[in-house]
Amino acid sequence: MAASVLLPGGVISMTDAAADRLIRAGSGEAALLYLYLLRRGGVFEADGVRKALGWTAEQVRGAYQALANLGLVDKEADLAPTPTPPEPDGPPDYTAADIARELEGNSPFPALVRELERRLGRVLSTADLKLLYTIYDYLALPAEVVLLLTTWCIEETERKYGPGRRPRMSQIRKEAFVWHRLGVDTPEAADAHVRTLSALRDREKSILPRLGIAGRLPVEAERKYISSWVEMGFDDDAIALAYERTVLKKGSLVWPYMNSILKSWHQKGLHTLQQIKEGDSARKGSYPGGGAAAGTKKDEQSRIEEDLDWMDRYLEKTRGEAQ
Repeated sequence: MAASVLLPGGVISMTDAAADRLIRAGSGEAALLYLYLLRRGGVFEADGVRKALGWTAEQVRGAYQALANLGLVDKEADLAPTPTPPEPDGPPDYTAADIARELEGNSPFPALVRELERRLGRVLSTADLKLLYTIYDYLALPAEVVLLLTTWCIEETERKYGPGRRPRMSQIRKEAFVWHRLGVDTPEAADAHVRTLSALRDREKSILPRLGIAGRLPVEAERKYISSWVEMGFDDDAIALAYERTVLKKGSLVWPYMNSILKSWHQKGLHTLQQIKEGDSARKGSYPGGGAAAGTKKDEQSRIEEDLDWMDRYLEKTRGEAQ
């Protein structure tokens, strides 16, 4: 029985000679490329073929060469992929003329400049305007987001250096790049991000005294540790216990060591003081040379020392497995 050949839409035709050559060659990729070229009216463009057929550049080159050997395409063709333009190294080097032109236009930028000058309490210099225009044009942050960002930077600067102090535009630009990298590019996202930062700031206030830190703000590296512990879900008492065990073992606050303790608890799903105590009790029977009954006879200091020794062995084992 003859097969039914469906020809939806327009009909693509080829000569008997071309069909015979393709059949004798036995190359499926050459035949498919020839059909593609017929459908495209004979127009060949290497990148277009690669994208349409899902081929590599080598497949395109091989199929085209096969057609050329059969005399079905011109042997002279540009098979090289279109070079991808290089990514810009950074924001453009805006000129004073660029800024002046934008200030004279009808965009939101002039109003944004006036509002920032009001909030910062000073007239923005040409250098300041270039930095602000980088945020506005290159990062494409809406004016509302820039204002929320500026307000946050003002609050942080006053918190660090006292009332009335204002951030430099370079500080605002640096924070803008952080927000942009995090995808904080809408008023809604900016509002949610500020709420998250404010909550973390409040947690820092409650955690720092538990770590024996008073009279100063945390440095950036310390903030990253605290932020990660908050994100893991630890309460203040659990963090304080990790601090106590760190000091007992190391004699002082060693941030990486304390972080290792908290990460080990996090891996076990222990995030509150009660959960950690219950986890410690359940673990006592697994200590070498002692069971639950033996553990109950030890005084508190011995139990703590045993806990710390077990923690050291656990961390060494964890580091060995990671390697």
